[in-house]
Amino acid sequence: MNHTVVVVGGGYGGSMIAKALDDETDVVLIDPREAFVNAAGSLRALTRPEWAANVFFPFDALLRRGRFVRDLAVSVDPKGVVLASGGRVDADYLVLATGSGYPYPAKPRPAALSTAEAVEDLRKTHEELAGADRVLVLGAGPVGLELAGEIKDVWPDKHVVVVDRDERMVPGLLPEVRADLLRQLDGLGVDLRLGTGLVAPPPTEPGRAGRFAVTTDTGEEVVADIWFRAFGVRTNSDHLADGGLTPLTGRGAVPVTERLNVVGYEHVYALGDVTDVPEPKMASYAMQHAEVVAANIRAQLAGEEPTAVYAPDPVRRILLPLGPHGGAGQIPHEGAIVAVTAKTVSERKGLTLFAERFADRFDVG
Repeated sequence: MNHTVVVVGGGYGGSMIAKALDDETDVVLIDPREAFVNAAGSLRALTRPEWAANVFFPFDALLRRGRFVRDLAVSVDPKGVVLASGGRVDADYLVLATGSGYPYPAKPRPAALSTAEAVEDLRKTHEELAGADRVLVLGAGPVGLELAGEIKDVWPDKHVVVVDRDERMVPGLLPEVRADLLRQLDGLGVDLRLGTGLVAPPPTEPGRAGRFAVTTDTGEEVVADIWFRAFGVRTNSDHLADGGLTPLTGRGAVPVTERLNVVGYEHVYALGDVTDVPEPKMASYAMQHAEVVAANIRAQLAGEEPTAVYAPDPVRRILLPLGPHGGAGQIPHEGAIVAVTAKTVSERKGLTLFAERFADRFDVG
């Protein structure tokens, strides 16, 4: 008799584990969106609307044996999931993979649950951005820098200012990687202002055109026609807030063991951004989590002891594109972390932003 594996959340890790176990047991994938979002491509879809086809992949195409339930999980207990529609899905094994939220346009607006709504948002914001001469980006993390790079690739003459209170610009980078990024940003004409913030937020909504002036806490004036927020990760764990499964950490994360079990349960797992694993919240880590969880559930389905463990890497790895052909990064190599060139970043991520990987996962294209 097959067991039911319920996966809550169809992001990078959730869709991966649902696909991995689809041929082996009864999989139920729950997500309020109708399509997987390849968030790595969202910023390019903003500057090049035709690129949206590489961002959204319908969940209906993911599973052959299992089923997709388009609904919102509002509560989870050790035996299953309660849905916003009032229904319930019982589970023999549970995988929590609800990820995190991030300000638009790096991720779709929470209300834009259909692909058509999300694509229309990007199209409208593209029109606003296209008519703006001066762009302000708040946040010099990977999202803020990638956004600046995508804008400059399409509109090299736009004036782009990136402001961040942190002086480090993407913590955890090797010195040579940071130096390479600074050199490329300068070559693109990006006005990077680190170690300073705004005295007050811009008077307009993010992504809406309208000239304004703001002042930094060092007394400099910044004039822009449009601005974007590129900071503010929020863990998607509201469905666990009632404590029906486990107490959350102070940051709303799920405590997990080295096998990625939710603490206290051998049949409940969590992966990706929703966990308390001490590492950057990035897609590549979520997919590594999914491999561990899939291996452990397979072992349990076979009546064996699960033995796969996940050990966070203390050194950050990252590929940070600046448009399709620029960027810098650092990756593991022979037991060490080494810097990689813009060419390598372009070949591994920048040109396609992993679209071909997800076209294969969802059997489209």
